[in-house]
Amino acid sequence: MGLGYAEGKQLHDKLDAILILLSGLASNIAALTLKQEQVMTDLTALTAEVERNTSVDQSAIALLTGLAAQIEALKTDPAALQALADTMRGSSDELAAAVAANT
Repeated sequence: MGLGYAEGKQLHDKLDAILILLSGLASNIAALTLKQEQVMTDLTALTAEVERNTSVDQSAIALLTGLAAQIEALKTDPAALQALADTMRGSSDELAAAVAANT
């Protein structure tokens, strides 16, 4: 009890259609995989930037806290306070130059 020509052709055509659909799915999966890899690369870069910014923020907090402590300690010594201000002015000029240079 075999298949006739028409039935065999119908089955063959249906199998061809399934293969075409599977090929399309494989292409879609490959494209999604590439997109996922790009997203992961972008996420890795973003995570590194956030970590760098967090480190910079923590450094700025430490700087300001230390500066406040120095000012508090020197508030009764005008000459030492002026020396600190002069040092800060020099440092701020260097920082401004670094920011302008985007470093």
